[in-house]
Amino acid sequence: MSDISSALTIPALLNDQAALGHHSAIVEGERTISYAELRSLVHEVSRAFLAHGVIHGDRVALWAPNRTEFILAMLGAQAIGASVVPLNTRYTGREAAEILDRSRASALVLADGFLGRSFSGMLTTALDADDAETPDLSNLRVIVNMDEVEAPGCLTWSEFLSAGATVQDETLQAALDAVHPDDVVDILYTSGTTGRPKGVMSAHRQTLGVAHAWVKGAQLSSDDRYAVVNPFFHGFGYKAGMITSLVAGATIYPVDVFEPEALLALIAQARISVLPGVPTIFTSLIDHPRRGDYDLSSLRFAIAGATAAPDSLFHDMVNVLGFRTVAQAYGLTECVVATLSRPGESLAHAAQTTGPAVENTELRIVDEHGADLPVDTDGEILIRGSNVMLGYFEDQAATDAVIDSDGWFHTGDVGRLDEHGCLKITDRIKDMFIVGGFNVYPAEIENVLRRHPAVNESAVVEVTDARLGHVGRAYVALLHDADPRPNSADLEAFCRERLANFKVPRDFIFVDDFPRNATGKIQKAELREAAAG
Repeated sequence: MSDISSALTIPALLNDQAALGHHSAIVEGERTISYAELRSLVHEVSRAFLAHGVIHGDRVALWAPNRTEFILAMLGAQAIGASVVPLNTRYTGREAAEILDRSRASALVLADGFLGRSFSGMLTTALDADDAETPDLSNLRVIVNMDEVEAPGCLTWSEFLSAGATVQDETLQAALDAVHPDDVVDILYTSGTTGRPKGVMSAHRQTLGVAHAWVKGAQLSSDDRYAVVNPFFHGFGYKAGMITSLVAGATIYPVDVFEPEALLALIAQARISVLPGVPTIFTSLIDHPRRGDYDLSSLRFAIAGATAAPDSLFHDMVNVLGFRTVAQAYGLTECVVATLSRPGESLAHAAQTTGPAVENTELRIVDEHGADLPVDTDGEILIRGSNVMLGYFEDQAATDAVIDSDGWFHTGDVGRLDEHGCLKITDRIKDMFIVGGFNVYPAEIENVLRRHPAVNESAVVEVTDARLGHVGRAYVALLHDADPRPNSADLEAFCRERLANFKVPRDFIFVDDFPRNATGKIQKAELREAAAG
């Protein structure tokens, strides 16, 4: 029997893979959880959610790094038909509260104190702020800390689980049986070009479909040991990492914080075979002065995705780190995997293209009028298929703006198809850029800067960065009568209070005015040229 599950729901996936028995599902430090144990532990979490009033169709938010309890909390909610809403661990309290409000989450599971930050305290501060736009968290019934540490307003992990003992077996089973492949399994929030968070909805069948595409492209099996460095709160780490591993019966090694030498040691000690990530991860390993002290011969497969890669990276991943296969992929939050390098692809071609469309996915390259373009001609990338999102949560207008009447999702990205049907990304129509693997939307930063009492207008563009790929630069026009007039440090501090650190611009350039077109719109292309110069 194949170890690859064909399940279309999370509870069915857990049932399938429980048959793997003692085979390791998760290894974190000294703790190992088998596939048989995983199902039992997830069901324990499901009972706890039910005991706290979480029902089919509710939203459960997760605010934590990559760790075992994140996996258990996510699967435990999904197994009874709740949708998970992952929160970026770099969010400020205000950013997290806004998504909790917009999703109307009924439960929040967090890791209080991660990297010295009190998530519960940050939420309290955000809610206590004297602000007309204070988020409404009246739907939030329970907050759980993953650790056995007292935190204001939170249950400890053991307190949370103990409540599940009151839930009857028949109640749990009924909840598990009620989950359907078309039920919403996750809502991943993306700020978008307007700066207002939009919740990307996927069904169980879609998130598992993404995993199947990755399993096939990576030729993943139960023999693989998968170090998941990409965050579980991001589609890359969650769907292409955690869920993909479970579908294949592989072993997950969660990595909560990327530290190059610790990762080198993990690869050598655990014989890690699969390690996708953003280019920064691989360049850090390649350049590490103690790389030669570690045995990396187990490395088999990698994808360097989510941001621009140096030209030499793929060559060094094979010839320096020792990967046997290096691939590329293309996707967005709205369709986590659309293309993937072909098995057996040459290194040169894989470095230049993101591969053809995955199974059950179609691609088109069109001009500004929607007409199809020939091979090797740049145009907007359109995607249609079973893995494209259901839509934006409670935002039909935004959904209709990107998915047309024929079901084509308009990505806003520019690319071309070669003679093999492989996609090359060449530009972005959207302003969005990527900082170390995280999407950054200038509109969101500009909205924050607009709230500064001295700022009249701003425009944020990307500039290249050797380590992160890109970082932001803010061009700022102050009010003519601003008193006091802020400097760059003042604006940086203002942004850091309100934005995750990867969104904060690297520098601030003060201008009297901006280059504009005939209608007065800021010409960001000119600012990008100036920044590049």
